[in-house]
Amino acid sequence: MTRLNLVLLAAVVASALYLVHIQFESRQLFVQIDRAEAEARKLAIENDRLQVEKRAQATPLRVEKLARDQLRMRTTTPAITQYVALPVPQASEAVR
Repeated sequence: MTRLNLVLLAAVVASALYLVHIQFESRQLFVQIDRAEAEARKLAIENDRLQVEKRAQATPLRVEKLARDQLRMRTTTPAITQYVALPVPQASEAVR
């Protein structure tokens, strides 16, 4: 009977140690999940901020101002428009 009690006691102690180990791992995994969710929230907020900044940078007025200042572009007018006409082929060239 004493042997059976010792075997059962060892089984209970092993089961208790295993339970403690599993709970510890569970807590560690929960902390990792919580950190990952916090990081995901930070990245989502940063993404939203960058999207707003991107929309602000691409406004037509800002693009036009940059084109004028940095690229030295100007709006077209009939006075500065150049038309290119195709040359009319001569009879000797049309036969080829």
